[in-house]
Amino acid sequence: MSQKADSDVVAENRPYSIIVTGATGFIGSRLVEKFASMGIKVKGMSRREIPDQPYVKFVKADVFDVDNLTTALEGTDVAYYLLHSMEGSKEEWEDFASREKVQAKNFLSAATKAGVKRIIYLGGLINEGDELSPHMQSRKQVGEILSSGSIPVTELRASIIIGAQGGSYAMLRYLVERLRVMVCPSWVKSLAQPIAVDDVVEYLVGCFEHPETSGKIYDIGGPDKMTYEELMRDYSAYLNKNLFVIQIPFLTTRLSSYWVDLITPVKASLARPLIDSLVHDTVVRNNDIKKIIPIKLKSVREAIEIATKEINTNPPKMNKREEKTGFKINQKILLVSLFAYGICGSTYYWLDNRPEVYEPLWLLASGIWYLTIGFSILFVYNKTRLGYLMAGILTWVTMAFWLFDNFYVAFQMSLIAGDPSTVIIIRNFVGIALTVIGIIASHNLFHKVIDYQYKGKPI
Repeated sequence: MSQKADSDVVAENRPYSIIVTGATGFIGSRLVEKFASMGIKVKGMSRREIPDQPYVKFVKADVFDVDNLTTALEGTDVAYYLLHSMEGSKEEWEDFASREKVQAKNFLSAATKAGVKRIIYLGGLINEGDELSPHMQSRKQVGEILSSGSIPVTELRASIIIGAQGGSYAMLRYLVERLRVMVCPSWVKSLAQPIAVDDVVEYLVGCFEHPETSGKIYDIGGPDKMTYEELMRDYSAYLNKNLFVIQIPFLTTRLSSYWVDLITPVKASLARPLIDSLVHDTVVRNNDIKKIIPIKLKSVREAIEIATKEINTNPPKMNKREEKTGFKINQKILLVSLFAYGICGSTYYWLDNRPEVYEPLWLLASGIWYLTIGFSILFVYNKTRLGYLMAGILTWVTMAFWLFDNFYVAFQMSLIAGDPSTVIIIRNFVGIALTVIGIIASHNLFHKVIDYQYKGKPI
């Protein structure tokens, strides 16, 4: 952007006549920072108290309180609508569409009362011919509600947005970094047009600078068209890793969101709408905005590199918590416990003298048990909640088995096989002690990992 363009904007714009809703969010925080860097005084709206910054005045407002919202919007010429209600509990997520509808209606009402002259809204790129997912249908409906009043609305519809702190990037990053073999549903073949978050911000600022964009809808996307599978392979290539993708048609978006929730820091409540938006092709069908706002769009590889460097050099801030045992200690304890289970279990075949352990059913159960240990170690090593869940279940089952094998000690009868020897009884007690340690460690880790990993924060 030229210096002349910047000065023209400053000259024409009244101080704090621009308001950015969702000012602390993924897009909103960057947009506020961009305006401030241009020397434009802007208001940032949030639900909590935030101290003002140079060129930025923060206002506290609740979009569900129309009077409070109207007060916050007073003196505003241009309002950026960057709100959504995707995250929250399962019950809240299932009702997100109705909340987004109420939010949009309240905002339009408050903006009309406050005399707002323009609204700029960032929605999702859709194919009008497809049956839309609940998430994308809601994004479209929000745009329609905002446009139903007397205030001109500019709506930008974006495909996958790649940037540090973004849910889509976090989901991509953790899936690829943690899994060399990816089991994916059919939606990985849907075509998308990923766009760098900085380019989205440039378009949002450009719409402010070009009043002729008022009352119009524009598709925005990067220069590369690719499937989500190709996007994962691109990121894998950036990491110099090999990625194997196995497609399973019956894996639904709901199951996919739970898988993402257990593998990555992205909660199922956010993963579900993100995945829903990938079910259909999301490619640009109208490039008119490039004639008005001609910017050099970043490639997918450039966007990935920028996001990765940013998340590594400036990870999200976390609230420090007092802990009785640290994450790393529990991590090491659980890994050692899993290896110890394998060693203890192997004694059935070199220390135990009961012939039953060589029967087909025993051998099959042993094979499954060792396979589960292997996968648990793999996922625990990669610090996934799935690993801690698997390790916890495995530990409880193993403890129950060794307790049943020691049933003989109390009742002089064996439930699993022949009467165990004294050495085997001692071995079982040692194993039970190990499982108690493993249960505590896996439980601690399952809950701690949510605090330690937030949208890409490394442990």
